[in-house]
Amino acid sequence: HRWIGGALVLAVVVHVAGLWITSPPDMMDALTYASPTPFSPFGVTAMWAIFIVALLATLRRRLELRPRTWRFIHMPLAIVIVVGSVVHCLLIEGTMETVSKAVLCVLVVAATAKVMMDLQVWRKRRTLRGDGL
Repeated sequence: HRWIGGALVLAVVVHVAGLWITSPPDMMDALTYASPTPFSPFGVTAMWAIFIVALLATLRRRLELRPRTWRFIHMPLAIVIVVGSVVHCLLIEGTMETVSKAVLCVLVVAATAKVMMDLQVWRKRRTLRGDGL
């Protein structure tokens, strides 16, 4: 999971750097949420969520984040990342065909949903005294 997260951060940095090289004014508009393109704010929001998760993961031991606290922070940010990335992707009209792009996005959402179900993210935990579900 750490390697994939690190690779994701690297891919986003390369993507943003490439966009910066090709059009710095467009990147400034995107990063300040002033871009006229409808897909831009979703990508930028997902990017910042990725960076926040990466930073917190790097500092997790130093910050002494408990597993439950980490999950409480990580899961909502993961949802922002997935939803933002999927919407960003679907709104871009580029070289990728619409159907294949939609299928890949559905697979990303399905994989995310499966992981969250397997981890029982939304399950309420019992207290030590057993009073509460």
